[in-house]
Amino acid sequence: MTLISKQNITALILAGGKGRRLGGQDKGLVYYQGKPLIEHLIERIQPQVENILINANRNQETYANYGYPVIQDELSNYQGPLAGFATAMKVASTSHIITMPCDGPLLPDDLVSRMLTVLGDTSDTQETLVVAHNGERLQPVYALIPINLVNSLEKFLEEGNRKIDLWYAQHTMKIADFSDKPAVFDNINTEEQRQNLEAKTQAKIKAKENHND
Repeated sequence: MTLISKQNITALILAGGKGRRLGGQDKGLVYYQGKPLIEHLIERIQPQVENILINANRNQETYANYGYPVIQDELSNYQGPLAGFATAMKVASTSHIITMPCDGPLLPDDLVSRMLTVLGDTSDTQETLVVAHNGERLQPVYALIPINLVNSLEKFLEEGNRKIDLWYAQHTMKIADFSDKPAVFDNINTEEQRQNLEAKTQAKIKAKENHND
């Protein structure tokens, strides 16, 4: 079986939202464990791919300082993740993009490898999406998508549609099972969630230190 290599994948970090539930803050620049969320995502995805794009609709200069191309939605007024998908699919020079939200700092270190294993033989890749599942529900913003579906996506958006699951339903979709580590999809939508995740992370660090003593 021939698998698509990581050289054929561009990681898309989605940092283009309004951050409504975080008081309008730019979520990618919100601090967690002493550094902005965007840095956590870059650190975790960088070893897994050779190409990274950052989707941002504000503070583009700040994001550009990380050394990766920053792309803005072609659609105005914050139209959701699919708008970022579409822009990335037009910009990427690889056969696929793999998407992830900037507010999920625990991104799994085997996201790409699991997605590729599920995708399988290259003869079955050009129309097939792979989406993560945490054992309880689909995690639709974590997806491996062939860029040749861009025309389908642009048509979907032009018709006024914005729901990810409805677009996925138009195509063949495979599921990448992450039920063995569902916590990797914990994200930060509110200040309470940020504080709770900080506390959980600190507790894990302390428990590990005690175990090593």
